[in-house]
Amino acid sequence: MAHDERSPLLETHWSSEDTRPFLNLSDHPEEDPRAWSRPRKLANVGVIATMSIVSPLASSMFTPGIAQIAESLHTTTTLVIGTTTGFVVMLGIGPLILAPLSETFGRRKIYLTCFSIFTLLQIPTALAPNIAFLIVVRSISGFFGSVGIANGGGTISDMFIPSERAGVFGWYLLGPLLGPTLGPLFGGIIVQRLGWRWVFWIMTIVCFVNTLAGYFFLRETYAPVILSNLKTRYEQSNRDTDATDYQFKGQDTRPLKQKLMSSLARPPKIFAQPIVATMAVYQALLFGTTYSIYTNMQDIYQGKYGFTTEQVGLLYLGPGLGFLFAVWFLVPRIDDVYKRLTAKHHEKPLPEYRLPLANIGAVFVPVSLFLFAWAVEYHIHWFATIVPTFFYGIGQVMIINCTQNYYIESFEAYAASAIAAGTVFRSLVGGIVPLLAPGLFVKLGYGCGISVFGFVGLLLAPAPVLFYVSGERIRERYVVKL
Repeated sequence: MAHDERSPLLETHWSSEDTRPFLNLSDHPEEDPRAWSRPRKLANVGVIATMSIVSPLASSMFTPGIAQIAESLHTTTTLVIGTTTGFVVMLGIGPLILAPLSETFGRRKIYLTCFSIFTLLQIPTALAPNIAFLIVVRSISGFFGSVGIANGGGTISDMFIPSERAGVFGWYLLGPLLGPTLGPLFGGIIVQRLGWRWVFWIMTIVCFVNTLAGYFFLRETYAPVILSNLKTRYEQSNRDTDATDYQFKGQDTRPLKQKLMSSLARPPKIFAQPIVATMAVYQALLFGTTYSIYTNMQDIYQGKYGFTTEQVGLLYLGPGLGFLFAVWFLVPRIDDVYKRLTAKHHEKPLPEYRLPLANIGAVFVPVSLFLFAWAVEYHIHWFATIVPTFFYGIGQVMIINCTQNYYIESFEAYAASAIAAGTVFRSLVGGIVPLLAPGLFVKLGYGCGISVFGFVGLLLAPAPVLFYVSGERIRERYVVKL
């Protein structure tokens, strides 16, 4: 594994000949996130996991009310779908900035600032007088709401050693997956009973509670920031002694502007690595497919099967149950496979050992899409159309979990930036493709239209095997210097 990819959490700018007192987290277990008790770690995970489920929830919660919003704001359903596009695109762009900032200023400060703004932005969204205002406010809120997605992987990497990560990360990652799935389920009930504006009033309340929990339970996990705070505290308490200046490994003494420029350049550098780019395309396929199907569920099941808005919302439980099944039974096996392969190869851990179980998703995703597409096309019983979505949910979880764990292992020092690099493309595709999907389905029908996504899935299916076999050689050839 290249040294550049496992370097300290921040670039080090101190000399080994420096005789100043040295601070190390191992000497302060109460401050070391990896030495915290499990309940304290899980409290942190709980807060960020809720943040990561609430913002994607907001991305799709209003989809059952698309027609109602269009009528209320005197616009077209395509423009209403555009509010999802703006939101989801900014969910991808946000991490490009927020992840590096968390590696400069610390995780907690970025979480609380951004989610407080996200909470406040739900109020003007609920009061939107026209579609242009709704699109703009939703897009801005998507940027700030991305903070849980941007930094969650980094926070988990801060607190858990590699052999523990996959299981915890799987539950955290339910947020970005379950959010778009549960959104229409709850949204259908709210829209039908209270009207579309109440979707955002309820989001305001939920976000406020989540933010408040963050102020009480969220602790800083980023080692350089913790050590910097310790350094300040020690220097102030020892002001009257000779030892008034301390140092720590990872200390970055460069000017703030230089540190920021270096941090913001990090995700694009990581994205240029071929494996990261390819797996980002894979994730983009999943998000583009998911949002394209979700935004058309209303048309499919009301038009073809005569379902009510609430009944359509319940159908999202198909993929949702698939997510839960995968996280409960399959995701913990990612750690098992990683440990078994590490032991088999003389205790030499490699990021590629995170990829084998992605092959489950590589098979399930295209097969389930083909089954769903043609069951809908031939108007087979509605239950037969939902069963494939359960397996699609399993496939989606396995590909995304294995990929995200691969990113963390490859760029552990900069886990948040690595995940941001992979997130931006999937969110851009996830936001734009649903705008094109209705035209595709009208032109080709649901059978051929959804099958297009299945064929792309078939083309990408060999990627996990390819990178498991050749990943180490590719990383050595394309070293990312951070």
